[in-house]
Amino acid sequence: MDFDPLGKGYISQTNVTPIVDVMLVLLIIFMITAPMLSQGLEVELPRTTMVETLPHDEDTLVVHVDKEGVIYLDEYEVELNELAGHLQRMIEERDRPVYLRADQDVHYGLVVRIMSAVREAGVERLGVLAELDTD
Repeated sequence: MDFDPLGKGYISQTNVTPIVDVMLVLLIIFMITAPMLSQGLEVELPRTTMVETLPHDEDTLVVHVDKEGVIYLDEYEVELNELAGHLQRMIEERDRPVYLRADQDVHYGLVVRIMSAVREAGVERLGVLAELDTD
């Protein structure tokens, strides 16, 4: 309770101004950091002249492979022998497309083994991502 400066006694109302200030600061922080979280991993994609755009819905899964051969399912690192099991658990409730986003310096054999693991998990729709060559 605060004291009323006009001399009429105590004020029994809650002052919400500090709460509103904190909420606005948190809103600004989330607005700034949210786009940074969805950037993904740094992968140099192979270039091609024909590219379809990746759908931006939450039902898509992306398997990333960086130039060292480290495999990520969305943003989580997984081993090749665990990839099929993780994918089976993630797609069992609905049919989700999976996209493979491999660095151009990754060995072709690793890409084929990853594609095989994705198919082994029961994924019917597998896409391969590339970058549009503007030259």
